[in-house]
Amino acid sequence: MCGADPAAPQFIINASQPASDKIFDVSAFEKFLNERIKVEGRVGNLGETIKISQLGDGKIEIIAHNELSGRYLKYLTKKFLKKMQLRDWLRVVSTSRGVYELKFFNVVNDEAEDDEE
Repeated sequence: MCGADPAAPQFIINASQPASDKIFDVSAFEKFLNERIKVEGRVGNLGETIKISQLGDGKIEIIAHNELSGRYLKYLTKKFLKKMQLRDWLRVVSTSRGVYELKFFNVVNDEAEDDEE
């Protein structure tokens, strides 16, 4: 890839649903990403190549001017959820290309069980 790429890959991680329920700390997640994303095999080497910013209402935008895969961001998001002990309640779902959303696991309610009997 060239140096100044106008079509730099852009990723959005949408955590607005758990953030509005006050169980997910978006600023702590942004700090986690800043500390953990590896550039050229080194942690804490973001420099000008990767920009991480909050878009408000629980969304984090990552603009990468180098090779950064969405799968890697999904992996880091899962790692953060595990660290915060939220992995049992939240999952990371890709809603479209470059957009990931944190969703609650569907909890089976009692009404559905009653219908089956």
